[in-house]
Parts: sequence; C-alpha cells; structure tokens
Amino acid sequence: MILKREILITSDGSTTIHLPEWNEQYHSKHGAIQEAYHVFIKHGLSLFTASETISVLEIGFGTGLNAFISYLEAKKHQLNINYLGVEAYPVEKEEVQKLNYVTELNVKKEQVVFDKMHSLSWDKKHVLSTNFSLTKRKQFFDKINDVELYNLIYYDAFGARVQPELWTVDIFKKMFNALKQGGVLVTYSAKGSVRRALQEVGFIVERLPGPPGKREMLRGEKS
Repeated sequence: MILKREILITSDGSTTIHLPEWNEQYHSKHGAIQEAYHVFIKHGLSLFTASETISVLEIGFGTGLNAFISYLEAKKHQLNINYLGVEAYPVEKEEVQKLNYVTELNVKKEQVVFDKMHSLSWDKKHVLSTNFSLTKRKQFFDKINDVELYNLIYYDAFGARVQPELWTVDIFKKMFNALKQGGVLVTYSAKGSVRRALQEVGFIVERLPGPPGKREMLRGEKS
C-alpha cells in the first residue's frame, strides 16, 4: 500500500496528511489537534493519574500528533508514560517538516522533541524526558500479539470505509488481549459494527460525544 500523500490544512489550522486515492486523512479534516485532544486525551489519557505509570499503545503512529500531545500532557500533569506507537508505513522526513503542530500548539521549545520522535530508531525504547519514553514499532496491526501490557490504547487506524480489515473482531481480540485488566481503548469511530465487534470480544463499550464533525465516538473498557 504505497499511496500518494498530500499535506492538508484542517479546520482548526493544524495539518494532516491526505490520501487522495482513498479520500482519507490521517486526522479529522474538521481539526486534527482538536480531534486528538478530544478523543485520546479527554476521553482516554485523562482517566489516569500521576500516581501510576501509564503504558499507552497507539495503533497508527502516523504523524506523531497523538504521541506529541501525550508527551506535552505528561509534562504538564507530571504523568509517567511509556508510549508504544505501531506503524506499518512511516511518514517521510519531508512530510514531517511540513506538519505545523509545534506552531499551532504554541510550544516552539518542543520542536526538537517532535522532530526526534520521527528520527529515532525503530524497535528500541527511547527516553525523551524524565517521565516519557517512546518506542516505535514498524509492524502490521494484525501481527500484534502483546498480552496484558497496556493501560490505554489509542485506536487511530484508517477508517473502516477504506480498511475494514482493521475494524474486525479478530483485530479487537488482539487489542483486548494487549490491555491490562481495567485498561481502556478509545477510538474516533462510532460505527455500529465497530461497537458490536468491541462488545463481542469482551469490552464494556460506551458511546461518548464525538470531536468536531462527529456526533459520537467509542470507548471500551476491559473490566
């Protein structure tokens, strides 16, 4: 899957990567940063406290936006985060240079960290601050076989319209197995088929208000 990729400005001024052949984006065209904060921070990371070490698995490292804002949140709230981002098709260096998240988030002193997130070697744990480590794994999502390692999963794969195989019972069984007891999966998707697949593998699922441009999103807990 080598598709043409273009930089697109979303409604909140932040960039995303657009795949014209699929008419699909890495982040919501209604606001990349707004979506990331709403789905993955407000309804995911904010459930956890500074008293615990939080292991995060991101399905779709992509532009690095979700990892970067998680790093910023860790710094702001003194959270201890071990972050694993899985990606089969890494973003190119030239594309990274066109992403404006550092500017839009008004954190220019953190430009070196954002750049480092993309330049660091794969399959190795890197300490980016006293309370945030990043591991990037170049892997297809259906090859994930981790067991009870994570507190939180950011499920940010391309939508079911273009990659339905990433929203199946088989995939979500792997996600369920990867979570520790009490762990949580959050995703921007609100499709009924996704909700049913999550429930079938054992998640307790709730519908939540969606980010700009979406009425709802889903969160599943491994109770």
